Amino acid sequence: MPPKQVQLQESIESQDQWDKFLDKDGLLVVDVYSKWCGPCKAVTGLLRRIKNELGDDLLKFATAVSDTIDSLENYRDKSQPTFLFYGGHELQGVVRGANGPLIQKSIKELLEQEHKIQDGHMERPEFIDEMLKSAVIEDLVEEEEEKESSPQVASKRKDVTVAIIKPDAVAKGLVDDILEKVKSRGLEVLAHEERVLTREEAAEFYSHHSESETFEELLDYMSSGPCHVLVLTKGVTGEDAVPELRSLVGPTDSEKAKEEAPDTLRAMYGTNHIQNAIHACDSGESAARELAFFFPDFGAPWVAGREPKIQKTFALLRPDAARDHKDEILAKVKEAGFTIALEKEIQLTDEQIAEFYGHHTDKDWFGDFTDHMKSGPVLALALAREEAVEKWRALIGPKDIQQAKEEAPESLRAEFSTENSPFNALHGADNLDNAEHELNYFFPVEKTVAVVKPSAFDAKDNIVEKIKEAGFDVVLQKDHHLTKELAQQLYHEHEGKEFYEGLTDYMSSGPSHFMVLSRHDAIAGLRAVMGPTDPDEAREKYPDSLRALFGEDKMKNSIHGSSNPDHAERIIKTFFGDSELEFDAAQAAVVEDAVAQPETTATTAEENTEEETVTAAADEGGTGESTE
Repeated sequence: MPPKQVQLQESIESQDQWDKFLDKDGLLVVDVYSKWCGPCKAVTGLLRRIKNELGDDLLKFATAVSDTIDSLENYRDKSQPTFLFYGGHELQGVVRGANGPLIQKSIKELLEQEHKIQDGHMERPEFIDEMLKSAVIEDLVEEEEEKESSPQVASKRKDVTVAIIKPDAVAKGLVDDILEKVKSRGLEVLAHEERVLTREEAAEFYSHHSESETFEELLDYMSSGPCHVLVLTKGVTGEDAVPELRSLVGPTDSEKAKEEAPDTLRAMYGTNHIQNAIHACDSGESAARELAFFFPDFGAPWVAGREPKIQKTFALLRPDAARDHKDEILAKVKEAGFTIALEKEIQLTDEQIAEFYGHHTDKDWFGDFTDHMKSGPVLALALAREEAVEKWRALIGPKDIQQAKEEAPESLRAEFSTENSPFNALHGADNLDNAEHELNYFFPVEKTVAVVKPSAFDAKDNIVEKIKEAGFDVVLQKDHHLTKELAQQLYHEHEGKEFYEGLTDYMSSGPSHFMVLSRHDAIAGLRAVMGPTDPDEAREKYPDSLRALFGEDKMKNSIHGSSNPDHAERIIKTFFGDSELEFDAAQAAVVEDAVAQPETTATTAEENTEEETVTAAADEGGTGESTE
């Protein structure tokens, strides 16, 4: 009988168990998870290998469910894997995400530190998890909340102010000095732009001074050269930004400033009441006006604790609407404040319609409805905003078309449903649970593989960041210098093709960066982010795609992506191995919030010379629970 395998990670589910675990001697590595998500199985094999390689009794592992442990309250309801490192009851480090190399590096460094501490060679350092709100910030936010008349905390952006470093100060090379003094007063620069005002722009900006005797002189001066425009805030709420900047700037007339406030910016850098180095807003109202003038699309950050809760919901444009009114509807969706996180055009089959609308199959009208839904492609959308489900239902209006026209004439169903058709133009999930079911049906959570090629290896950090911005979770990643044989395994389906030898020679010519990615509709989504195989075509059609930004030619086009689930699974097993990636439904949950991130490019249906063509996966996923 084989020997019984020793348990790698202690399972902690209560505060009492947590307290006892922290009493243990050594470096304690804890995988903290929420119940709905489950522990991160993706790194179990890695942890076991580290334990076996190091053979150090001071190294101990555990999993801890945050829902039932009060000490881990700040780590609840997080979808991203989180690893905490403890020693002597004190937090010593944090790694967020299933980043194998970083976890391994942290364990080795902190274990070495723990030995030094235990041997009396160093004091235990203080570590603060910067991503958690400090107690001071929490107290300030609570004070702000108490000021709200409503028992529910309203969403609120931080207050901001606007400053202009004027042409005379710019010409004298004073910008850096002024910025340093601004920051030393605790003011944070949120936006900074150099621009030259036209005389007309200066006249519009200073219109409230149009009756002044020096107005024409002011316009000539402000349009005489470049100025620097700043958006500033301060502290938790930003409410001190306007008075703080006014205090720093000083009186309008520089001569008066020199006498009354010699430490102010106008006293130090100004010449007179016009050439006084810097402009500052005098109120929140003028700040709002000037912000709109210089930065019309700027959105100030939310006050801590006041961020609106983003929801995701599912929407469907039925065939007539998708064919005849797609662009108009999508424009109205965006105008209503929704982010279109994912979209997919699909020709539904009888089986898909029966599965998605299964609770209606016994209705007399279901046959006609099926014919209608098969009459052309539908457009499936994943939408995100605060209160997305409720807002989308309000935007589309009542199910009954006549009722929509009478009671909500500006609703989408009233405006875009086909006349004389018994079926309305759009579908929307009616609650969060159904939204989740329907999103998973049309946009199943998948895993895929991305490979940053040798010619783009130096740009891998930028590429990884753009992939994350597109809503992907990087489950695993590693650098690998391929041998010729491994390159042939990566592209084995193209063996015998004209480009095969050149491609495998290139892929084995230097290091590549391999990633396992997860997201709703990951395979098609990654290929959309990558863009067409030919970088020149990508730059013309999809200039923000990875191949447009980082590619050189069809072979050296910066990145490779899996073309289908089987290809992804084979590459994962070949380059990561089963021991490093134990991917299941629980691990898939770490990307549940990815749908709230907008795509960076439109989906392309280009043929790739090195990869297989993307195929729609509309028949994969769960059951829709529509109530329509």
